[in-house]
Amino acid sequence: MRIAILSASPSSGSRSAFVAEAVGGHLTMLGAKTTHLALSRLPVEAMVFRRDGDPAIERALSLVAAADGVVIVTPIYKASFSGLLKIFLDLLPQFGLARKTVLPLAVGGSLAHVLALDYGLRPVLQSMRAGHVARSHFVLDKDIACTIGPQGAIECDELLGVMGEFVAALPAGPAEERAPVMARAAS
Repeated sequence: MRIAILSASPSSGSRSAFVAEAVGGHLTMLGAKTTHLALSRLPVEAMVFRRDGDPAIERALSLVAAADGVVIVTPIYKASFSGLLKIFLDLLPQFGLARKTVLPLAVGGSLAHVLALDYGLRPVLQSMRAGHVARSHFVLDKDIACTIGPQGAIECDELLGVMGEFVAALPAGPAEERAPVMARAAS
């Protein structure tokens, strides 16, 4: 199983980037091939102005297209998910998440923002025809209690159950075998 992990913080040293690394480590231990894509490292001008053919953008889009599942880790700013994430999602084809399981995760400073996942992000993911949007999970900044595991991976106990549910919900068969279905859905 191939998993694309998108971290949507504009800051590379953020708590959400830390959570994305922890998720990647845990999924790798479960046998997944994971790739962490920090959206802040993509060329902003190419994303905003939709510059076709930019190699970094093309690689990022291909990564999502080839994935069986997508984990999205976003900070919550002003009661919404990251604008950087919205820009990237707009670059994907209309049904670019068809037949994929998507796990929305958010990191924020207050429980007042917990509904941003279900009322802001989930409708966007469903409009892109995600095969399954897993139960979202909100992590408070102050509750991020991760440790370095025996293989050097970051482990966050509060995410173990969420990761198990996500892996169980992944579609059967490799993404390549499902590609013709995605192409028909996009037509």
